[in-house]
Amino acid sequence: MPQRPEQRLAYTAAIDRPALTLPGGAKLAIWPVVNVEHWLIDNPMPRQVLSPPTGAALLPDVPNWAWHEYGMRVGFWRFADAFARRGIRPTLSCNASVCLEYPRVAAAARDAGWDFMGHGFHQVPTHRIEDQRAMIFRSVETIAAFTQAPVLGWLGPGLTETLETPDLLAEAGIRYLGDFPVDDRPSRIATAHGPLVALPYPVELNDIPVVMIQHHAEEELGRRAMLAAARLLAEAETSGARVMGIAVHPYISAVPHRIAAFEAMLDSLAALPGVVFRQGRDLLDWYLASGDPA
Repeated sequence: MPQRPEQRLAYTAAIDRPALTLPGGAKLAIWPVVNVEHWLIDNPMPRQVLSPPTGAALLPDVPNWAWHEYGMRVGFWRFADAFARRGIRPTLSCNASVCLEYPRVAAAARDAGWDFMGHGFHQVPTHRIEDQRAMIFRSVETIAAFTQAPVLGWLGPGLTETLETPDLLAEAGIRYLGDFPVDDRPSRIATAHGPLVALPYPVELNDIPVVMIQHHAEEELGRRAMLAAARLLAEAETSGARVMGIAVHPYISAVPHRIAAFEAMLDSLAALPGVVFRQGRDLLDWYLASGDPA
């Protein structure tokens, strides 16, 4: 019988956790995550910017498919330029089929040294996959073959998991995941194949809820990020280093009317004393070396 989340993740109060120390005296590690996905025109689109006429869902949903496709053809390259000019290497949350269907995008991220984090094979919720184990292994093998590097991280499409997902991920060699955003520091997730490390993937410092669900202006993500960073830096002074994730999508934050706000956010965060940018695999190694048992 698979374990429930509260059985896999022992409760630990923030005030009881030991202080963690980042190399070089840094206080806050920013974990930027770029999500690239393969949306199948045969399926309902994972997200819509245009509501269907008269509210009736129609397939194929060409306008919303094209909205996402713009991100892969145009928006991604704005992200690539923004990160390269600042010397930041983000984590790429990647549907494995992107390596096959959008090899130009995947190769650019690979060659720039981005950390590939598995994100399902297609952008389909985990609960709708008939053979989840086969999907996970296929995803890991496809990305590893493309990058020639082991796949250590995982984020379910829409952060979706079933009760057995952590066991299957650990069996496939995954070491860290973003589906348990329960703390400002990494935590351990018990599985049948050894523990996974849960990194603080953002559900609010994320352009989907900020822009597409809550309909805020493009500056809101940066405003929230700066408020969060200020508080986490202050807490780190007395109780140890923190991790802050920021998640973005090429079809949302990399469009012409939002990319400047995204770049301004990166610059503002980089200017804060005590802030460093880190990839998922870096945070995994750092946390495992810390000896924190939580």
